[in-house]
This record gives sequence, C-alpha cells and structure tokens, in this order.
Amino acid sequence: MSQVFGGESPRPHTLTPHRRPARYLVVIDSGGTTVSRLFLETREPVAEFDAGTEETAQMTAGLVPTTGASGPEWDRALEGHSAAERSAADVYTLPV
Repeated sequence: MSQVFGGESPRPHTLTPHRRPARYLVVIDSGGTTVSRLFLETREPVAEFDAGTEETAQMTAGLVPTTGASGPEWDRALEGHSAAERSAADVYTLPV
C-alpha cells in the first residue's frame, strides 16, 4: 500500500501581512457599460466588476458619492477613461 494515500496534512500557518483594504469605489462608464472599480488609498487598482452587481449596492449603501474623478490624483488610475467619463463618475470613499 502506498504511503501517500489520503489527504495531505495541513501546512503550518505562515504569518504574512494581510492585503490592504480598498479605500475608493469608482462607478464609471466604460465604453457604454457601467463598471465599478476598487482602488487602494494610493489609487492603485484592486478590482473591476459590473456595477449592476449586488456587491456594488452593498458597498455603497448609506454612502454619499462625490461626482467626478477629474483631479490629478486620478490621472494615472483612470487613464483609460475619457474626460467626460471621469467627470460623470461617482467616487465613494469606503469606510476602513
């Protein structure tokens, strides 16, 4: 009988730092489709998904957005979007 039969024992837990939490949620038009984009405090992109999902509604519940992401702090993060898309975007600051 083989000595490798069965499940492998779990490996010891390694203490690695957790990922930083997303700080901004930007709901923006992207070529006719509205998407939600998550960013870190540094405006580094974390995720992008359809704005019609339940997750977007849950994350924005009770939050008031700022309209427009035209400031220089968003230039690099939203460089693929037009000026019109950026000015119409809703920017939510997520609680940490």
